[in-house]
Amino acid sequence: MRSLFKGPEEFDLTSGSIGKPLFFLSMPIVVTNLFQTAYNLADTFWLGQYSTDALAAISFAFPMVFLLISLGMGISVAGSVLVAQFTGADEEREAEYAASQTVTFAVIVSVVLGVVGYFGVETFLSLLGASQDVLPMATSYMEVISLGLLFMFGFFVFVALMRGYGDTITPMLVMFGSVVINIIIDPFLIFGWTVVENAPLVGTLAFPELGIQGAAIATVFSRGLALVVGLAIMFRGNRGVQIHLRDMVPDLSYLRRLVRIGLPASIEGTGRALSMNLLLVIVALFPDTVIAAYGIGTRVFSVIFLPAIAVARGVETMTGQNMGANKPDRAEQAAGLAAKVLFGVLTAAGILVWVTAAPIADLFTTNPEVVEITTQFIRYVALTFGFIGIMRAYTGSFRGAGKTLTAAVISVLMLGVIRFPIAWVAAGPLGEPGIWLSFAISNVAGAIIAFAWYRRGTWRETTLTDSRVDLNKVTTEAPADGD
Repeated sequence: MRSLFKGPEEFDLTSGSIGKPLFFLSMPIVVTNLFQTAYNLADTFWLGQYSTDALAAISFAFPMVFLLISLGMGISVAGSVLVAQFTGADEEREAEYAASQTVTFAVIVSVVLGVVGYFGVETFLSLLGASQDVLPMATSYMEVISLGLLFMFGFFVFVALMRGYGDTITPMLVMFGSVVINIIIDPFLIFGWTVVENAPLVGTLAFPELGIQGAAIATVFSRGLALVVGLAIMFRGNRGVQIHLRDMVPDLSYLRRLVRIGLPASIEGTGRALSMNLLLVIVALFPDTVIAAYGIGTRVFSVIFLPAIAVARGVETMTGQNMGANKPDRAEQAAGLAAKVLFGVLTAAGILVWVTAAPIADLFTTNPEVVEITTQFIRYVALTFGFIGIMRAYTGSFRGAGKTLTAAVISVLMLGVIRFPIAWVAAGPLGEPGIWLSFAISNVAGAIIAFAWYRRGTWRETTLTDSRVDLNKVTTEAPADGD
């Protein structure tokens, strides 16, 4: 364990070798993202045992969760980039101020989005084409998630700020505890639990059967505990970046800086989420078995792509800190190395997944028709996994340099201009294989676009200077009652 996980005090992101610090930065992110995916996989597994309609319902719900979080994710990306760049420039107070302001505006944004999501969920899911059997369950799931969006989004912000500082181990440990709690209480809340062992308690209801709503409650509860722990760590400041109450008074001028960097990242994430939701409009034209297969397949892909997402986040942090230290060549080397390694690793994983597609699908459902369709979906996409690694590596470097608009444009081109139109056109003559084909083609195209754009070198201009604030206006003394 010690050889795999090292904190920022044990390696330097702005000097020395490229591979080792990138590995030690990314490895905990891989594990953290694996834990993150475990939330969805646990829900998918238990609800798959509960009913096929419940499985189809979360196929609609998960993209909407992603959409709500994506609308606000720009705040966390901007905070991570600024903390990374200021840390690389050895400007600790600027990094702390950026982190504190990020937390403040993240709370505001998540509350607003949660309220909008709660009141608009049923209408939105109806527009996506959810059937009358699926709609009530998907709505009940999303209503709980919307009410708990503050906890879910707040934890993402904690992870992003710690990552910008270079500490990826602490979020991993907090996430681990949260996932364990979620996995333990998930089946009890979904299926219910009646105590029958002791005579005085025979028939006593310990947990009511809540079905899909129980899965949502388990997720929100465990995320809430994780957020409380994360805030305690940042306020104490003995690990990673520190936040202060005195720096959390909303600063509208700083909000403009966060928006300038973060808005394109929100556009990128929202573009991804809208692509998933628009694809659901097409998928919803098919039977519930196809919808369920789509949900299982996308969950499997989310696990396979964990290394790509993790290394991209590592490249984002390395690029940010090296741009802050005025070392763009080192940032470029990190992106190139990451692209090569991810292409090799994910291509090998794709071959393995292609061979074992049927057993993988069988883990999530007892319906043989769903297994057959899921197997087909996975095999259409598996051999293009390596290209996702290339695209993620270069878009991560764009974000770390503050060029979040470029990363957003690449994502929109891949998903909105290539994937969705192909799926729309091909689904008619080919049926559901037309949708699966759109995934494969867009994965390859996204890698080509990202690589070609990165080679232009327009990412080398940093946004750090424009993001500094006059900290003489911010007291450096802790208030009398502490913070």
